[in-house]
Amino acid sequence: MTDHTSTDHTVTHATFTIERAYAASPARVFAAWSDPAAKASWFAGPEPAHELDFRVGGREINRGRQPDGTLMTFESVYHDIVADVRVVYGSTLHAGETLMTASLTTVEFEPDGEGTRLVLTEQGSFLDGQEKPEWREQGTGAWLGALGEYLTRTGAPTR
Repeated sequence: MTDHTSTDHTVTHATFTIERAYAASPARVFAAWSDPAAKASWFAGPEPAHELDFRVGGREINRGRQPDGTLMTFESVYHDIVADVRVVYGSTLHAGETLMTASLTTVEFEPDGEGTRLVLTEQGSFLDGQEKPEWREQGTGAWLGALGEYLTRTGAPTR
């Protein structure tokens, strides 16, 4: 049970939106998000332990170690999936057994000429100063960049 009398427990609420344009169809960008092998190639770390069960009620788990050896676990549950249109999922980030962040993320795949405009909005509760919203936004931007590199590498340049 959480000790609610302690002044050491804080919550920072934050919302951010990141937009990216990819010169690939919404179906192709969605496939890179929903196919386990494709997603592992751009989302997971260098020594990944990545699992993806991409369906409503399914889970995604991405584990990796920090330089100090701490096991980081990012786990998501998919709440809504509309093929080629949107994905909504709730996530937690743990450092060892410590919950750092709980969030709700919506990813929209919008046609944009011959390509896709991806809009990702995350609403997070950042607990006890363990993770800062700007760190999450920066990390999310980096893996959306990795998605763009994946699409380029596999035949769909980004713009």
